[in-house]
Amino acid sequence: MNRLAVATYTMALVLVSGAQTSFAEEGDSVDKAREALAKQDTDATQEKSLEEVFEATENKYSLIKEGDTAFNYGFSYSYVADQRLNVQIANGTVRAFDVNPSASHSFSNNFSVDYGFKNNLTLGATIPFVVKYDTTDNIAGAGLGDVSFSARWQPYVYVPGEMSKTVTGSFKTTTGDSPYKTISGRRLSTGSGYYSFGGGMSVSKVIDPVMLFGSYSVNYNLPVEDVNQVRDGALLERVDPGYGFGFSGGFAYSLSYDVSLSMSFQGSYNDKTTYQFRSSSGTTNKVVSRASMSGIMNFSLGVRVSPKTITNVGVGFGMTEDSPDILLSLSMPIDANGLKAKFLPAGA
Repeated sequence: MNRLAVATYTMALVLVSGAQTSFAEEGDSVDKAREALAKQDTDATQEKSLEEVFEATENKYSLIKEGDTAFNYGFSYSYVADQRLNVQIANGTVRAFDVNPSASHSFSNNFSVDYGFKNNLTLGATIPFVVKYDTTDNIAGAGLGDVSFSARWQPYVYVPGEMSKTVTGSFKTTTGDSPYKTISGRRLSTGSGYYSFGGGMSVSKVIDPVMLFGSYSVNYNLPVEDVNQVRDGALLERVDPGYGFGFSGGFAYSLSYDVSLSMSFQGSYNDKTTYQFRSSSGTTNKVVSRASMSGIMNFSLGVRVSPKTITNVGVGFGMTEDSPDILLSLSMPIDANGLKAKFLPAGA
């Protein structure tokens, strides 16, 4: 593989590995899709260290070498704009009609670590710190998000010219503020409120100087029991988020050994969410939200700032009603050896 092929493979590996995140999120179906894409499309939460390619083993696996550790930092921003209609009707007559602009901002700082358990098996964890702000209700939320764990396994060695396959798995915790525990109208949640398991596969193929890649993932979200949250005069007892699946595909083009451009499309389907309420009279009712389909287009620029470090800057825009309007992202590896040399005493 020549230098352009290595550069192309390296740049696009970030996008392929980043496509395996959860697609089901909090709230009703529209909010679930927006929140999922707000994290998914930036891919700063799952982008992996590019040292995986440059430090490939003799077996030519493209994952991290056994016993090595890689750190990564990612920042993402998403913006969702909408219009909220307030209509008051009395005796069949419209008494008041108003259109209020709505806008929500979400910032996420993500720190991830990957460990090469085997040459073809990498284990990882991602810790997000989230800040949200809603301009309409003038409320915000900040704090730790949902910590997630992942595993990536390559069943076969990478052979130049052939398609590379990686099997992925993930588990998302509920360390963030749950929307089913926060007080509505006072604080925004930083987490989904439920556990989630996921699995999928990513594939890629280098056709020098272009790399084609794609991925798919399936997630199952565990129901939330004993919620006991008052909403609109009724007691919310149980939430069943259902399942979701996602897919992505695109290509990366290496302009040179130091610069690469990529374009990709990501889509997600979120199943209906079932909410179980109990009224003041003791009657149990179930409300089912609609399923949603979301899609977004991503563009990314990768620039090599050192022989083993590539910084990626991305921008994306939503293509459906359920998608964020604007997505911005930045990701870069963290030099753990440099930090150690700087902060630890000599010989440590």
